[in-house]
Amino acid sequence: MEKWYLMTIVVLIGLTVRWTVSLNSYSGAGKPPMFGDYEAQRHWQEITFNLPIKQWYFNSSDNNLQYWGLDYPPLTAYHSLLCAYVAKFINPDWIALHTSRGYESQAHKLFMRTTVLIADLLIYIPAVVLYCVCLKEISTKKKIATALCILLYPGLILIDYGHFQNIYNSVSLGFALWGVIGVSCDWDLLGSLAFCLAINYKQMELYHSLPFFCFLLGKCFKKGLKGKGFVLLIKLGCTVVASFILCWLPFFPEREQSLQILRRLFPVDRGLFEDKVANIWCSFSVFLKIKDILPRHIQIIISFCFTFMSLLPACIKLTLQPSPKRFKFTLVSCALSFFLFSFQVHEKSILLVSLPGCLLLSEIPFMSTWFLLVSTFSMLPLLLKDELLMPSVVTMMAFFIACATSFSIFEKTSEEELQLKSFSISVRKYLPCFTFLPRIIQHLFLISIITMILLTLITVTLDPPQKLPDLFSVLVCFVSCLNFLFFLVYFNIIIMWDSKSGRNQKKIN
Repeated sequence: MEKWYLMTIVVLIGLTVRWTVSLNSYSGAGKPPMFGDYEAQRHWQEITFNLPIKQWYFNSSDNNLQYWGLDYPPLTAYHSLLCAYVAKFINPDWIALHTSRGYESQAHKLFMRTTVLIADLLIYIPAVVLYCVCLKEISTKKKIATALCILLYPGLILIDYGHFQNIYNSVSLGFALWGVIGVSCDWDLLGSLAFCLAINYKQMELYHSLPFFCFLLGKCFKKGLKGKGFVLLIKLGCTVVASFILCWLPFFPEREQSLQILRRLFPVDRGLFEDKVANIWCSFSVFLKIKDILPRHIQIIISFCFTFMSLLPACIKLTLQPSPKRFKFTLVSCALSFFLFSFQVHEKSILLVSLPGCLLLSEIPFMSTWFLLVSTFSMLPLLLKDELLMPSVVTMMAFFIACATSFSIFEKTSEEELQLKSFSISVRKYLPCFTFLPRIIQHLFLISIITMILLTLITVTLDPPQKLPDLFSVLVCFVSCLNFLFFLVYFNIIIMWDSKSGRNQKKIN
């Protein structure tokens, strides 16, 4: 009983922080003609409620796709429609066709924030609690501490409640987490169904698709493809096909409907990257303008090759040696590969890497905390644009203090705690003096934190040179990208040098 009482307190703390952050002004408030991402979600409710389903994704006089046209999968549209029915009941003016554009009021803001909070309560937060409860070989205190730290992760809170992104990230991430729990607990069909719902809510969940595929395929190989493994493979295939058919059923009668949705979901015309995103292509463009030099199709081929090659080793290892622990590390590694190298990446896509990063807090608390701080810092230009400096500082400090006190992260920097012992032993066969890796990582952590603090102070206190107006934003992206490259190497080292002797590691039952 005491465990659930403490878990309830943790959930209440997470909800309080979320609601407090939501009291700030939202993205694009009072800024016509587009009014920001908040307006996008309201507009989708207007469109889905007032227009027939066949017109949701098509340009028309009633649905100008240049004005926040719907560009997410069907489940997002259905969710918008559900919210629209509630909005219609409260105040029809909120979703009136055409006349509701740019609608702003305190009552409507309260309604929109409440929908995000309810989505968290129904999908994301229960998944976090169940995940932490199912952690094995750690005390109840550590389970509660893990739940607290995950719920206090500032990146998701600032985007969903401060910036108010144009899609409820906690819904897709929550479905993905239910999928992680399912396949890790051998509820493979339920896990597959949950992850299919995640993809059909937000197409960027494809960042996590290969680890799910490889983990489940590895399970089938392990059971034997001539016996139980083949039966499991058939069941999984039927589950995936059935879930996609149900989600897309209203759009199947006409082939052009499905093709138009796909065109909206994957708009290659937007280019290699958007805004100031902390990936390779944006950072490298400081030295070479790839977007201007190479044709679009060459950019797509290059980004695909880099992405595929960077995630291939981890996926092969997971397929050949499937385990819940390796699955979690491969999730974060593959998602980070997609973020760093894939085509058409947005800065908020780092949240897709942060979810599996949160799941590693009980495994590698020091490195996971560091990574999650960098992931939030990488969105600094966006957060400052939305006047979220104070909420960003407060939530990041609260998260860091919670992690530092709950896990004693500065005491968890030995080779074993960093899960680098196998790698270090392999290196010492050829270089006996290789005993300084933990000290190097500690120094890199200090350099990283100091750099982030200095860049934040410079960005908010100084004006950039007139000839270089984006200087500080580019520096934030470049520094974040360097950190992410380091983490990509680190996660892959753990995956490739992980051995069966690590059975004592904490993992989901």
